[in-house]
Amino acid sequence: MTKFSQWSNQYIGGEWRKGQSQSENSNQNPFDHSELVKIQLASVEDIDAAYQSAAKAQKSWQKSSPETRSAILKKAAEVLENRREEIVQILIAETGSSFAKANAEVDFSIADINEFAELPFQMETSVVSSVIPGKENRVYRLPVGVVGVISPFNFPLYLSMRAIAPALAVGNGVVVKPGLQTFISGGLFIAKIFEEAGLPKGVLNAVVASSSEIGDVFIEHPIPKVISFTGSTAVGKRVGEICGKHFKRVALELGGNNVMIVLEDADINQAASAAVFGKFLHQGQICMALNRIIVDRKIYDKFVQVFKEKTQLIKSGNPADPEVFVGPLISKNQLEQVQEWIDESIREGAVCIQRGNVTGTLMEPVILTNVTNDMAIAKNEQFAPVAAILPVDSEAEAIRIANDSEYGLSGSIFTGDLEHGVEVALQIQTGMIHVNDQSVNCESNVPFGGEKSSGVGRYGGHWSLDEFTTTRWVSVQKENRPFPF
Repeated sequence: MTKFSQWSNQYIGGEWRKGQSQSENSNQNPFDHSELVKIQLASVEDIDAAYQSAAKAQKSWQKSSPETRSAILKKAAEVLENRREEIVQILIAETGSSFAKANAEVDFSIADINEFAELPFQMETSVVSSVIPGKENRVYRLPVGVVGVISPFNFPLYLSMRAIAPALAVGNGVVVKPGLQTFISGGLFIAKIFEEAGLPKGVLNAVVASSSEIGDVFIEHPIPKVISFTGSTAVGKRVGEICGKHFKRVALELGGNNVMIVLEDADINQAASAAVFGKFLHQGQICMALNRIIVDRKIYDKFVQVFKEKTQLIKSGNPADPEVFVGPLISKNQLEQVQEWIDESIREGAVCIQRGNVTGTLMEPVILTNVTNDMAIAKNEQFAPVAAILPVDSEAEAIRIANDSEYGLSGSIFTGDLEHGVEVALQIQTGMIHVNDQSVNCESNVPFGGEKSSGVGRYGGHWSLDEFTTTRWVSVQKENRPFPF
């Protein structure tokens, strides 16, 4: 029996039960590769059962009062806070999170749940004028029915919760399929939280399945009307194609190649501190992490010096150590890929001024200077602790390079003139950007999402209301209307 043996069942129809697949999945610690737990995977039949349960339970859940739905969400936030220590340990063991990152993820999740607990009271019916005498036009906001949620490995608790919580709040049923590498924190733990909070059975279901076995069934199934997907751009494009074919709505939050632009009047020390945090948090395995740090050549050498000094303060190692900031990458394949990009970029002319040791899946921070935007390390989303610092000769060049990417998720600008920073920020083709801050920011009441290949749709605040509800026009003819027949 392992420490996490309780997490070996699927959650379908309000019951914890074995998956019907003939295959198992071993959940392993990415640092020492010890087995945390094995789970019998969900089959196609299990996926169908989960969706059927959600559809059946949703009918009465939709009819529950706003007060009831809000109270259950607030209770879920309370349960999560009470079980903070447990989920922090799961995030450390399952995802390689540092203590700081794991606790921040719990904080983000609690904040989101509490924010979305207000959504039930925003399901308003509006009345608009009519050109027809005696007619009243009503516009109702309604839940879509059932939402399918597919979440990734890097921020599994938060990135699942930000879709599950608002979808439940507005009266939908939900089926979540978390990443195989993080199925406890990304799915099963969340199901347990809402079960303890008193959510009616069947409204929320969590299935752990291999896409290689179930194919596209999770997306193609006729019951879910909206698919929420967070993950790579390549897979997101596939999800979008399938949803389009089946006339389903889709919310996609995909990859990023985020920039920090450091203008010549920036506070170098502050910019370097922010860049180190925004680059190396969770080993760079964050969609919002800094991928390219673009610095005006007039301050380039000084910035690189300060950035390197601050990077050398980072402790790498076992994330179970509270002092560790950089832990393991999620897989050996990911590490090998980024190593290839580093070597390729060096051959192309990048200068490596720091390249720490690699042990197993643990990669110590790497710093590459004299990087150009066409190098492998700048073109690709790294998801690794590799800082690429690009020199530019002007603000115009910085903006051009920033926009010379298929991605547009997050970013930042550092400058001594805040309003000018805003002017620059508005020229960057991205869904989110921050002046005099780094790129990794989450707040529950603002729109979160990207442009271009970084996705479609927005999470957060009332923007989530738009993603998980539909509107219906109901007209009421209060006076007899004359017809020509």
